[in-house]
Amino acid sequence: MASLNGAEDLAILLAAALLPALAYLTWVRKSEQHDAEPWGPLLSAFAYGALFATFVAGVIEVILVTVGTELSTAYPAPEFTFLNGNSSLGVFFLVLVIAPFVEEAFKAAGLIQKAGALRMISDGPVVGASVGLGFGFFETLLYGLGAFLSGGLVAGLGLIFVRSISSVLLHGSTTAMFGYGYAEMRLNGRSGLAGAYYLLAVVMHSSFNALASLPAILSYLNVPSALANDASLLALIAAVVFAFSAIEHVRSVIARTNLALPPSPSQRLLGPPRPPNSPGGYRSR
Repeated sequence: MASLNGAEDLAILLAAALLPALAYLTWVRKSEQHDAEPWGPLLSAFAYGALFATFVAGVIEVILVTVGTELSTAYPAPEFTFLNGNSSLGVFFLVLVIAPFVEEAFKAAGLIQKAGALRMISDGPVVGASVGLGFGFFETLLYGLGAFLSGGLVAGLGLIFVRSISSVLLHGSTTAMFGYGYAEMRLNGRSGLAGAYYLLAVVMHSSFNALASLPAILSYLNVPSALANDASLLALIAAVVFAFSAIEHVRSVIARTNLALPPSPSQRLLGPPRPPNSPGGYRSR
């Protein structure tokens, strides 16, 4: 078989990153048993996460790291080493603090912009998952392209696969949880809940990044290589379990808060409707 090149390789990498994210979005959407969110708004939210939030968050992170590096260089002091993007501590600060706060902020902004008139609580986490999965897809594609340029197609596909069963799900889950808090605030007047769930999203993101960064952290701490290798494998497994557990929790929240529409006339013939807000009942609009 002829070797692949240029556009063909790019198409394969694009499909490998995009298809899992869309499959996850379909999976999450199916959690809304009643009056599921239309595909148009969901794909618009997905595109926002992929093309706008990813780019702007990346630019802001570069600016913050650059400013921090300049400050730590201009005012050298041990306590400011974590600001230096060229140091190991600076990289850990970026991954564990800056990236979670910045990325979750821009994904949350996308949810607020794309959510529109929320009809029920479950719409918030569904739209949030759309934004987050779009973000995770494009970020994964960029990482895959980097691996492809340095190691070839197999390396690119391998990295995309690992991120597709971990980071992509994590991004969808964190923004979905913010979406739940935002919907509760909008529909039930629970002021401050959106802020609390934004911080929850940041903590989830940072915790996941800590697991993913464990090999680098152990190396920095001079942990023996044999122990570090075993711990790194366990950390990868834990990161995947973390991501799938988070998305499953999101799906359970969506199912629990997705209340049925008022029954149709034909359904009424089968028996009296359940009262509003009872299990299986409907929510007044």
